[in-house]
Amino acid sequence: MMKRRKLRVGMVGGGGSNSFFGAPHRRAILMDNTSDLTAGALRSKPDDSLAAAAELYFPRGYPDWKTLVEREAALPDDERIDYLTIVTPNDAHVGPAEAAATVGIPVLCEKPLTTNLDEARRLHAAVQAAEIPFVVAHTYTGYPMIMFARELVRDGLVGEVRKIEAWYPQGWLASRREETGNKQASWRTDPAQAGASGCGGDIGSHAYEFIRFVAGLHATKLSARMKSVVPGRPLDDDFAVFAELNNGAIATVTASQISIGAENDNGFRVIGTAGTLQWRHTHFTQLEHFVADRPVAVYRAGADYSYMPASIRPYLRMPCGHPEGFHEALANLHRTIEWSIRGRRGEDAPKPFDHPGIIDGVAVMAFLDAAVASAREDGAWVDVPFSG
Repeated sequence: MMKRRKLRVGMVGGGGSNSFFGAPHRRAILMDNTSDLTAGALRSKPDDSLAAAAELYFPRGYPDWKTLVEREAALPDDERIDYLTIVTPNDAHVGPAEAAATVGIPVLCEKPLTTNLDEARRLHAAVQAAEIPFVVAHTYTGYPMIMFARELVRDGLVGEVRKIEAWYPQGWLASRREETGNKQASWRTDPAQAGASGCGGDIGSHAYEFIRFVAGLHATKLSARMKSVVPGRPLDDDFAVFAELNNGAIATVTASQISIGAENDNGFRVIGTAGTLQWRHTHFTQLEHFVADRPVAVYRAGADYSYMPASIRPYLRMPCGHPEGFHEALANLHRTIEWSIRGRRGEDAPKPFDHPGIIDGVAVMAFLDAAVASAREDGAWVDVPFSG
């Protein structure tokens, strides 16, 4: 058994002043004082990458991800990073992820996994061959109440699932912000960086993962409408899918980036023969349970609630009334990969929750691939490739 110590974490991307996800991931990694930020290739230009690493107090800065992976892999086990976090635009996921897998370094990668299904399958093969822990950062699945919903649905609380509604509206791209110098808008609306779907890949992927994560179901065929509402935008900013699931249930997956007034208020409704479970991001500490002719039951998050199952308790930090929000949810995904690594070493660690991994990442890309194909055929029904 190895001596217990803090994990050493590497990061690719996220060092720019306009980066959205770099800072949340750094906070999440450091939140529980069990990991350190050790190595970084944080910008696309070598000099900027080295400067960002120094500015953000990474002990080891690298000019690019290739150098980071190569040099970290050459270090002895008691010095090299324990896992790599990838927070780049979509087109820069597969390179560092595949390289890390090849040398046996576990990975936590932002979603969507890649820009296309072929890349995702190639990465899956590398991860499978290396047998490394791999987590895809569908952050919302780290919320305790979504984890709880998964346990309840799979325990049969709502009966046989008949229908699932999943949604994610936001309004920040209701105008051409990509023309104002906003780098987040620029790469998310660029097919070369974002992939074949803008809105679907960016946030529709979250809505679809709710179906997989909570209910354990997947789409077998779908009909999609993807629209670029803002004139001149090459990728969709509004995304709607009607799907048939593998148990015969139906699902709607909707996402929009032109819904002015929406506050990233994503959520889902799992409708079964015995009731419905509903979660909304605007009320993220609550999970609503509906049964016919009965008052609505509301579960609330809190480490002191006895109804929280043992599988979730290690992920709860605070008693009720002290909200654990987005950063804590993201930290829970980092906890999962940390505990996976520690468990493989024989250390005493809680059992990691089954958060989205490489298979889920590939499945989301298969869903998006089918949605793009359907939308190009005016909503024709398209089979979704099975990906596990």
